[in-house]
Amino acid sequence: MQLLIFVILLLFTAKINAQESLTYQKPSKEILDLVDIPLAPRVIFDANKEFMIFQYRDAYKSIEELSQEEMRLGGLRINPKTNIHSRVRYYNNLKIKNLKNDKSKVIQVSGLPAKPKLTNITFSPDQKKLAMTHTTSLGVEVWVVDLVKNSAKRLTEPKANGNLRSVINWFEDGNSLLIKMVSEDRKELIDTKKAVPTGPTISVSDGKKAQNRTYQDLLQNKNDEHNFEQLALSELHKISLDGQSEKWLESAMYYEIEFSPNGEYVMVETIEKPFSYLVPYYRFASKTVIYSKDGLKVETVAETPLVEDLPKGFMAVHTGRRKFSWRDDKPASLIFVQALDEGNPEKEAKFRDEIFQLNAPFDKEAKSLFKTKNRYYKALWGNEKTAIIFDYWWNDRNMKTYLFNPSSPSSEAKILFDRNYQDKYSDPGDFVTKRNKMGSDVLALKGENAYLKGDGFSDKGQFPFIDRINLKAQKLSRIYQSKFTDKLENLYEFDIDKNQILVRIESPDEYPNYFFRDLEKNQLNQLTDFDNPFKSIQGIHKEVISYKRDDGLELSGTLYLPIGYDKEKKEKMPMILWAYPIEFKNQSSASQKTSNPNKFTYPYYGSPIYWVTKGYVVLNRARFPIVGEGDEQPNDTFREQLVANAKAAIDAVDELGYIDRNRVAVGGHSYGAFMVANLLSHSDLFAAGIARSGAYNRTLTPFGFQGEERNYWEAPEVYYKMSPFMHADKMKTPMLLIHGEADNNSGTYPMQSKRYFNALKGLGAPVRLVILPNESHGYRAKESVLHLLWEQDQWLEKYVKNK
Repeated sequence: MQLLIFVILLLFTAKINAQESLTYQKPSKEILDLVDIPLAPRVIFDANKEFMIFQYRDAYKSIEELSQEEMRLGGLRINPKTNIHSRVRYYNNLKIKNLKNDKSKVIQVSGLPAKPKLTNITFSPDQKKLAMTHTTSLGVEVWVVDLVKNSAKRLTEPKANGNLRSVINWFEDGNSLLIKMVSEDRKELIDTKKAVPTGPTISVSDGKKAQNRTYQDLLQNKNDEHNFEQLALSELHKISLDGQSEKWLESAMYYEIEFSPNGEYVMVETIEKPFSYLVPYYRFASKTVIYSKDGLKVETVAETPLVEDLPKGFMAVHTGRRKFSWRDDKPASLIFVQALDEGNPEKEAKFRDEIFQLNAPFDKEAKSLFKTKNRYYKALWGNEKTAIIFDYWWNDRNMKTYLFNPSSPSSEAKILFDRNYQDKYSDPGDFVTKRNKMGSDVLALKGENAYLKGDGFSDKGQFPFIDRINLKAQKLSRIYQSKFTDKLENLYEFDIDKNQILVRIESPDEYPNYFFRDLEKNQLNQLTDFDNPFKSIQGIHKEVISYKRDDGLELSGTLYLPIGYDKEKKEKMPMILWAYPIEFKNQSSASQKTSNPNKFTYPYYGSPIYWVTKGYVVLNRARFPIVGEGDEQPNDTFREQLVANAKAAIDAVDELGYIDRNRVAVGGHSYGAFMVANLLSHSDLFAAGIARSGAYNRTLTPFGFQGEERNYWEAPEVYYKMSPFMHADKMKTPMLLIHGEADNNSGTYPMQSKRYFNALKGLGAPVRLVILPNESHGYRAKESVLHLLWEQDQWLEKYVKNK
């Protein structure tokens, strides 16, 4: 009897010791000094480049903020008390610099609320004002900032509805706004934790295939349906700048709202019933209606049913009208797309999509403009005779860029570019746009010339550029190319009339700052002067190294050496390898270098760079391509390629003489965590691993994951081979598992880490599981981030540095 009691007590004690009672911890001072730093403001400009607006915000939320009431419904996360997304990051201050009247002063906006929580910021049509929402404890208010007067004022009570998109839209005259307000018809929400069920929840299959991803936060029962509807319901109000309000449309579940370029019409999309327990809200039934600017119904242009049963494949779409937009160069012409292959990518078709135009008053038959060989991507409208259309096909990574004449649809289009969109070296760049008289962004044209702004990646480095393209001759000529070899000059906007580029220049130690580059005078005019807040890592050695995999594939990564490291002595240091695998369809694209050593060194919560302060070599953003050429799928050899990538990276840094290859850790987030678990299970290259917010059992994502289109029943051996859970008995290397308790990313629900931990613990593997309360796929609370860094630091010290 005494022996039995002893055994029971022993088991009970073991269970208690399996969990640690731990409060939030902070990392060592070296790391903490790089985390607890105020952020430089985000900068935006009006279209005329008269005003520069500085938007300030905290780097992190608090765990108290993250713990506020939250409803997870139909793919949304809503604070039901304030009626706005519960995870939004707010700006807490605004300042303005007038670039025309006073180029030296940054002025504080007066009249802002006491503790600003600003978002949904949008310019007025004349670019002289900003409208925005401010979240209070009672709800969402709308505020307006006068950029000329540098002053703010409240426009509404805290009754705006920010739960869906398009909260604020300006009327064309700039004197009024169309605002979503909480519906007066809203019924009381149901407390689902206390509600007594009235019956079972029943789902039915009618025999159609519905192969959907494993979405999170879906509706689960009738109570969820009720709450979703109440929170989505809004009334549309027209509110003038002097605060006068009139109801513009009655209560409905308003989603997207967009004025026509001339401001005479409004396209309004509403969410309709039935809802779904399989897909998020953006695939619920919907209706698209055109109204006049006075709120009078003009025409219903689409009624889209619930989309639960798409054909298999990433290129699958529904068969009805989709992708509605206004044609930016026309006063009031609608553009939409329809599939020509029944939305089924497996069906052979000469053309996949057809683009239509429907002119006001939208009651006639739509006019066919163009047919695309691949799936329609987007359009850029220039003028009556010039437009650019893009299509793409995921399966072979092909993208085509067409030049066509919208006034003559029967005329043959020219293919300007036909390329693999993962091939960064051949990327011609993005077409430059300009704001037209109606306030819409259209293709910037001078005669027969358009312009392209490119990132400029090459085997020699990154040199961003501006090209002129003669559309008639299809001939390119270079206008400007950055010549910096010790800095990175990002090109943001090119003004073809002023011959001026808005640029941002940075280096590893110089914080990114904005300039106007005058191409005529070859001058730089500095606009901001942000200082480097990360002084302790200033001057660390940073370079992009190149190396080859055993099969000859060229790889690369950004190498950082520890603070004060003597390259002459070459002391053998521990190393952290951080990566994220990406699928490619050819070796040429997979081998390209797209990391720039001249980028500013910016540590953030997910970065391994902090550990250069602790004596670690860091190989960050190591290239981890998974290649499948032709009919071969990348994942057919996923594991083999992972191990080959990792071995090549370690070999390369070891050959440089910097590391002790027996003290190397590997880390990754999301699909990178999946990579870590596979590497620790199928290689002996690492001393320890850190896997954050990953998925480890692919049978729990049976209808595809990441870049895998095949379902489990089509490729069971692939799913089995790729799942670390299935090979938990092989995992003997210490692994730190971290997961957000409220992860909403498709496939990476917290159960993945919990079940994997249970399997590893049951098989005796050295593993630690940390669940961060209330955190999602990325981590927001300062307490969580500091504890995360503490956990990682403790793990690395124990199992890597001091191995």
